[in-house]
Amino acid sequence: MPCDGFSPVGEKRRGQPYHCAVNLNDFDFDLPRELIAQRPPEKRSAGRLLAVDIKGDDVEDSTIARFPAFLNPNDLLVLNDTRVIPARLAGRKQTGGQVEILVERVLGEDRFSAQIKASKSPRPGTRISVEPAGTLEVVARDNDLFELRSLDRNTEALLNASGQVPLPPYVTRRPDGEDMTRYQTIFARRPGAVAAPTAGLHLDQELLNEIAGRGVEIRYLTLH
Repeated sequence: MPCDGFSPVGEKRRGQPYHCAVNLNDFDFDLPRELIAQRPPEKRSAGRLLAVDIKGDDVEDSTIARFPAFLNPNDLLVLNDTRVIPARLAGRKQTGGQVEILVERVLGEDRFSAQIKASKSPRPGTRISVEPAGTLEVVARDNDLFELRSLDRNTEALLNASGQVPLPPYVTRRPDGEDMTRYQTIFARRPGAVAAPTAGLHLDQELLNEIAGRGVEIRYLTLH
């Protein structure tokens, strides 16, 4: 039995699904650079929304402002209240080489794991200076991630003093002061994320009030 759209690999064994060979080139498409927004719309709910009827084949090209119309009384809307931290750091090794650090996970009061982009990967014991004032030490490496220790201040203070908003790679401009507000949901409460829960970025208080007014229950969880 072939897989729809793909070539079957091997025979199906009892109680096991078919395994299919997926060609990633089948998912390629042209995305002109000028169509990639570099800033959000002035009004959060002005974003576009593609609504798909799972019971049929209807597809509607809509807007976020109409999102409440797709909800029913007693539906449950679950929102992620994670808050994006200023997780991107620029630094310099003792040799003078520039380093770009992207925090992946806070491990403790003065430790975190991170991706490091540098001309030559730093070894354990390497010290990295970050502006305006801070020193990091490479503690260990685990595949693509490095464990770093802050020598001057705790991780939260270091990031608040020296970090930048970790904008997605398709946003090619430098982050500015507005991004720390707009690259957060309005219900962001618990710091820890290095990427925003992007669907939630489109919801404003007016929209949430309308959703609640329709008898929809809203609950929050934290997923960094």
